[in-house]
Amino acid sequence: MYLFEENDIRKHVKLDQTAIQLIEGGFTQLAAGNVTLPPIMRIDVPEHNGEVDVKSAYIKGLDSFALKISSGFFNNPSLGLPSLSGMMMLFQSKTGLPEAVLLDNGYLTDVRTAAAGAVAANHLVKQKLQYAGVIGTGLQARLQMHALYAVRPFKAITVFGRSEEAVRVYASEMEKALGVTVRIADSPEQVVKESEAVVTTTPSKQPLIKANWIHPGLHITAMGSDAEHKQELEAQVFTKADVIVCDVKSQCFRLGELHHAKDQGILSEETESILELGELTSMKKTGRQNESQVTVCDLTGTGVQDTVIARFAYEQLITRGRGLVLGKDTANTK
Repeated sequence: MYLFEENDIRKHVKLDQTAIQLIEGGFTQLAAGNVTLPPIMRIDVPEHNGEVDVKSAYIKGLDSFALKISSGFFNNPSLGLPSLSGMMMLFQSKTGLPEAVLLDNGYLTDVRTAAAGAVAANHLVKQKLQYAGVIGTGLQARLQMHALYAVRPFKAITVFGRSEEAVRVYASEMEKALGVTVRIADSPEQVVKESEAVVTTTPSKQPLIKANWIHPGLHITAMGSDAEHKQELEAQVFTKADVIVCDVKSQCFRLGELHHAKDQGILSEETESILELGELTSMKKTGRQNESQVTVCDLTGTGVQDTVIARFAYEQLITRGRGLVLGKDTANTK
């Protein structure tokens, strides 16, 4: 079994067009019915504002699959620690034997989550994007803007965050990283009204975006709500949307923004007009059809993304001779 450390993983796996295409391929496999996708297991640690998610997926025909353990402890910044962490394991599909442990500290999850945002944007954001918006100032708020820029280059970001200092740091970093203007908003409302594409990246338990702020041509990707108690969008936002997309219907109606809309009787699991992202990547359905449509995408994160990115990382690292071999005599038993 191989053991890979974070520094090597970061060096050889990037948020780039290759990663975006890999994640897009994973969603296409999901839409084709080639994926065994078990429900997410979540362990809540409420007294420390934390949670641990376990995700996995097997893609038919592949010789390995991933098991991902991801933690989010949202008081950590006050302790000088990152909110997110985790690791991935690869298992051989034929024997079930562990093949590799990727001690990525949540990095691969960050990459695959941002890449999914790029995939959604590629199908749902208007072709000529000028003004992007983001709610949140953490790592994913940074990566989502990098991912959006990779598929729809824009000239300005409007950002809102709870901490004035964090917002100022974010604005300075992103202006240098992307060469765009970053405007600091006084409210989420300002972000929505000044932007053509908005990404929400928070663990909020209260809606941040209201339906009466929605305007023609707007796209929203909500990726913070991945548990029943989280919510970034007012449920009535979906009544304003011409196109509604999610990563997995069954999962989003249990954990995502869609489940709040279901609880309020706005949407149901039988609403046929709701599309899964894989239907767009496989060209079975069409996302945005004109510049004035309002589109919304609910992303809760899937195990198929984890298997795809973990396998890619493994291949890159093995090719370069990286990693520590444990139990050397039995490391290659496929």
